[in-house]
Order: sequence, then structure tokens, then C-alpha cells
Amino acid sequence: MIIMKRTSKLNWLFAILLFCVVSTPVFSQGLKDVFTNSESPLFYLGIDFSKARLLDNGNPDDIRNNLYRSINQLIVNEPKKYDLKGAFHKSNIDSDLSPVSAKNEKANINDIISTNSADFTRFKESDIASMVKDLDLSGKKGIGLLFVMEAMRKADKKGDAAIWVTFIDMGTKKVLLTERIESKASMAIGFRNYWASTIKNLIDIIDKKKYSEWKSKYSS
Repeated sequence: MIIMKRTSKLNWLFAILLFCVVSTPVFSQGLKDVFTNSESPLFYLGIDFSKARLLDNGNPDDIRNNLYRSINQLIVNEPKKYDLKGAFHKSNIDSDLSPVSAKNEKANINDIISTNSADFTRFKESDIASMVKDLDLSGKKGIGLLFVMEAMRKADKKGDAAIWVTFIDMGTKKVLLTERIESKASMAIGFRNYWASTIKNLIDIIDKKKYSEWKSKYSS
């Protein structure tokens, strides 16, 4: 009886250890592949504007119903300018904007324009995780790349945006990595092109600095 109990305890201990060994590295392994293998899939999900704040003037109805979609479409329509493949060292990046489009269409028009400067820095990592859970990623697997727009602000003819670069295990909706980056706007005509320039500059920041930092941290 004593031997049987001891064997049972050893079996449970072995099962627990096996679970830890197998399950713990899954997400880190996914990130490792992202930063070490140019052929490992990375799926671009677009820009989530659903909780974004604009610290400037604008037409909130037009922003939600037209301009969010237009900015998102511009990024995938002009891959040479918005070079995600180059920034993330990938031979190919597929995309699907429908999950963020569905969310952006439901953004509260009354919340888009803000005069509160604190809205530029209001998100925490837990907010990003909550927003990811609201995405409809049914049937999707692998690593997804999402840009979450926290806020866009313009003052003294200069603009910038706070954007969370977020990597997701699409099968579980677990956030593997999210980092807030502030990106400047470049001179451009029109709302779409002006704020899309913050995405262009974000991609440049990733290409010149952040990718190597992430690779150093997650590739071991």
C-alpha cells in the first residue's frame, strides 16, 4: 500500500513537471520563431482604433466611419512604403483587417475627440489584453501582429501618436508581447495621410531599433 501511494505521488509529480516543461515555453518559443526565422508565419491584423482618442479637432463621425478604415487599408495597399516585411525580417506577411474593422466600426463617436491631455497615456498592458480578447479571431492560429492606437495628438503644428505594438497567439488570444511606442507624424496633406505617417514612422522605429532589441530578448 505504501509503495502504491508513493508511486501515485511520483506519477502526479511527473505529470506536473511534464506540464510545466511542455506548456511554459510555448509562447516564448512562438516569439523566438518570430525573431529568428524569416520563414516563420507572422499575420498582420491591422490597427485597432476602437478606443483611440484624438487630441485635436476633427469630425468624429467621418473619422470612425471612413478614415479608420482608409488608414488601415492604406498600410496593406502600399507595402513598399509601409514595409512590415522589412521591419520584421519576414519573407512574407499575410493580413486580414476584418477583425479590427468590425471593432473600429463600433467605436463610440462621443469618445473619439478629447481635450484631456491624460488620454495620451491612459492605457496599461491589461487594457491591451482586454482589447485583444474582444477581437474575433475565430479559426485563426499562429502569431498575429496588432497595432493598438492609444491616442493621436497635435499641438503647435506638430503631431505624434501612442501605439502599442502587440504580438498575439491568435489561437488563445494570449498577448505574447506588447510595447508602447510614441511615433511622430510627418508633414502630409489630409487626416488619413497625416496620421498614417505615424504608422510609417513606427515601422521605421521597429526596423532601426526595436526589432534588434526584441530579438536579443526573445531569441535565446
